[in-house]
Formats: sequence, structure tokens, C-alpha cells
Amino acid sequence: MTVAVSPDGLPALVLNADYRPLSYYPLSLWSWQDAIKAVFLDRVNIVAEYEHAVSSPSFQMKLPSVVCLKSYVKPSRHPAFTRFNVFLRDRFQCQYCGTHEDLTFDHVTPRRCGGATTWENVVAACSPCNLKKGGMLPREAKMWPRQKPYQPTVHDLHNNGRLFPPNYLHESWIDYLYWDVELEP
Repeated sequence: MTVAVSPDGLPALVLNADYRPLSYYPLSLWSWQDAIKAVFLDRVNIVAEYEHAVSSPSFQMKLPSVVCLKSYVKPSRHPAFTRFNVFLRDRFQCQYCGTHEDLTFDHVTPRRCGGATTWENVVAACSPCNLKKGGMLPREAKMWPRQKPYQPTVHDLHNNGRLFPPNYLHESWIDYLYWDVELEP
């Protein structure tokens, strides 16, 4: 369950049973409706609340802003091989020129030369660099990726996801995000 990050939508940050977000990018959020449903199904504990409340004729409840799963969900060790995850691994940056614009992906060893569509052979590339390299090998094009492509772990993607915070963070979420940032004195 993922919702658009908007203060008007009153989404709830979803934490695993160890109080870490299920994911950082995209940030693990549920709509307020899904959060309340999970509360009534006894699947989560409410950790923090908004001031806004919902009510029925016989019941009133503040909307949860942070919920924690009661059962731990073991994260997958290796993420799915998707275009988005390739871009996240490569920090949304062309691996040839460094731009963040007009991204696509490139086979380092072209398919015509036996290159596979795998973590170890695909990198984020901007359209101009991809066209320039074409179906050539890196040595033929004199273009080498800035980092050797690799299969990332979920931890790798979470670390990279922290570099791209969402456009909105509710104050009640801050204590559960970005544990590795330097604290102010």
C-alpha cells in the first residue's frame, strides 16, 4: 500500500516490528484509511498520531501518523531487478556523464555481443550517452561506467533511498527516519 506523499492525505509512516521503516524509497506509507483498518485488525500499534480525528456516531479516534507492525516482516535480501531499482542503485545518475536528466538504461556489454539484461551488465544512462555508446563495447566507445554494475542488497537501496527524501515529512516521522545522520549539538 503506497500513497502520494501529501500533508493533506494524512498518511501514516509504516515501521517494521523493529521500528525501522519498511522502505525508504519510496517511503513506506499507508493511507489513513489503511492505517485505521490495520489498527482494528490488530496488526499494528499506533506510535504517533495527528491532531485530526475521525469519528462515527459511537466512536472517535485520532488518525495515526506512525504505526508499527506487530509481526516482523523479514526484508528480502536481494531486491527485484527493475528499471527503478537500477536507477536507485546508480543514484538516478548517468553512469557515463553524471547527469540526472533523461535517464534510460544501458547494457555495458551490448546484447548483440552476448550481454545479458542483469544487475551485473545494466547501468543507468542518459539518452545522449546511450545513443553515443550505441551497440559498442566500452573499449570501442571509449566509455566506461563510473561504477561497475553489481547486484545490490536491500540495504544498499535503502542507503541510496535516504539520499532522496520525499517532498514532505511529518514532524512525527523524523525520529524514525535517518538514524545515521549527524545530530545537532
